[in-house]
Amino acid sequence: MGILRFSYRSELLSLTTNITVCYPTASLTTSLGYQDPHAEVKGKKAYRPGMKFQTVYLLHGGGEDDTVPYRYTQLEQFAERNMVMLVSPSVNDSLYANTKYGFKYFDYVTQELPVVVQSLFASAPGRSNTFAVGLAMGGNGALALGLKRPDLYEAVVDLSGGIGMTLDRVGYMESLDWEFPIVRNTLPGKDEYAGSEHDLRSCAEEIIAGGKQAPAFFIGVGSEDFIRDRVYNDYRVLDELGLNVSYEEAPGLGHDYGFWNLYLDKALSTWLPLKRTPIYGDE
Repeated sequence: MGILRFSYRSELLSLTTNITVCYPTASLTTSLGYQDPHAEVKGKKAYRPGMKFQTVYLLHGGGEDDTVPYRYTQLEQFAERNMVMLVSPSVNDSLYANTKYGFKYFDYVTQELPVVVQSLFASAPGRSNTFAVGLAMGGNGALALGLKRPDLYEAVVDLSGGIGMTLDRVGYMESLDWEFPIVRNTLPGKDEYAGSEHDLRSCAEEIIAGGKQAPAFFIGVGSEDFIRDRVYNDYRVLDELGLNVSYEEAPGLGHDYGFWNLYLDKALSTWLPLKRTPIYGDE
């Protein structure tokens, strides 16, 4: 893989921020790389001007930044094997939300960032080429992306979400009394949550009422994860509402990179409907 960290000024955030971009490159398994244009090579994929990749927005967890998932997992190998481009924005501990303290991180991730990525990098445009995968705080972020902007994502994966924006209104109210001041400081209070832009159940109901096409949802959590019940409740509500959702629980695993490494591989290799090939302009 080729991996780079790109620093630039976000107009929506009004600050300089970072993204990590991970590109498929030459390897023994993918055979993607430079090839002599005059040589006859069959069955191989080559660098070609204008080539693009399907893109997975890979969302980091709380207390981390855009680099941590790559340093703590085998993400580069998983992306290489599946011939997909990864983009990870750094959003601090914002819960991927438009925060009540002013920073509009949700708008940044769904509005500004895709324009920047598709302008400066080889990211294939269109809903069918765009996916979101998140772990922990990023799992909730991915769920929110799919429910609030179903027009942008073909499928989303929530791994160990449960803290932050949720379909579980009762669980949300309870979370405001937990030891996570991040939720109280970032999202609305008990009297403001239901029906707000952060209420994912309302978003799901709007998709159904409006006859919109929803992404496919994949939810995974470890059986020993302290947030397991909240994650399961998000799945339960999606299922009860009739949306396309799959749920898997990993026996004996918890809220850590042992689980996330395993399920990031599963998400890219099995769950997401990826083409697993570059997209050329003549295709």
